Amino acid sequence: MKHVTIKDVAKRLNVSISSISRAFNDKYDIKKETKELILKTAEEMGYHPNPIAQKLSQNKTFNIGVVVPEFINEYYSEIIIGIQEVFMAHKFQVLIMQSDENTDQELRNVKTLINSMVDGLIIAPTLKSNNMDFYLKQYQNGYPIVFMSRVEKNLPASKVLLDNEKWGFFATEHLIRQGYKKIYHLSGPKFLCVSTERTKGFKKAMAKHKISKDNFKIIEAGLFAKNGMEVIEDLIYNRDMPDAIFCFNDQVAMGVIKKLKSNGLRVPEDVAIMGHTETRMAELITPQLSSIFQPTYEMGKKTAELLLKLINEGSDQPETVLLNGVLNVRESSIRDKSVEF
Repeated sequence: MKHVTIKDVAKRLNVSISSISRAFNDKYDIKKETKELILKTAEEMGYHPNPIAQKLSQNKTFNIGVVVPEFINEYYSEIIIGIQEVFMAHKFQVLIMQSDENTDQELRNVKTLINSMVDGLIIAPTLKSNNMDFYLKQYQNGYPIVFMSRVEKNLPASKVLLDNEKWGFFATEHLIRQGYKKIYHLSGPKFLCVSTERTKGFKKAMAKHKISKDNFKIIEAGLFAKNGMEVIEDLIYNRDMPDAIFCFNDQVAMGVIKKLKSNGLRVPEDVAIMGHTETRMAELITPQLSSIFQPTYEMGKKTAELLLKLINEGSDQPETVLLNGVLNVRESSIRDKSVEF
């Protein structure tokens, strides 16, 4: 079967090849009637334009690269939904790669996408990423990149972040206003910027409410439920149980609740628990977990919009978008129901 070309369509209608091209690229300088006739005839003849050639003629591939650390939790999948919605509306394809929390794999992913000529990149770094110098060099050379989630506020590049310090403060202040006197914070790893920011918020709440240093403690836990369980086991062994605990994330909080219950301690009657980075499980466990909801879908949309702006307009100045969370108070932290949240 003969492959129909643009020349065949032009010959059938006795028009120029450039007219066919203008019709398929929806240019303004072609009459509506002529365009409709060309499209109809091309369809009847079985002609389809070469999408790669079309894209290259516009100096774009209309492909976007997204690199995330993992897909274990719904956090990044919800962000990707927001990213895709924006780019699909602008006829871009989104190519997604995950790094499995491996910094070498992350760099390979980024280089693969750059070599595939994507028009821009969205990067959420791994926990111990040491690739930032490479990424910033690309960014400073004009390559459109937007970072999200685990990067410092002062990073000299465009980024979308949650205001972790602010919401770490509000999470802690909620526990203080509920009347808990001895409050511990189970932080994430010290090298992780979102962990240090939430810890700053915790400390600010303690300072504002003049809580004695004897009545609060910061314990580096980790990211997972098993880390929360291990800390509680040590606290029980050392007879050092607080009135309330603010956990780095919901996974740690759920591990804490499980270990407390297995040792006969009640939540919140004996120990109140506050999580962060709210997961769907927060409302399914018993008691339901108080947590800070992060607008993951909105983070995806804002990140995509910022990258789209960089691609279409460029920018000499990095932009930072700080998103707000929501304090969702549930059974795990409530002592005094009369206190407003």
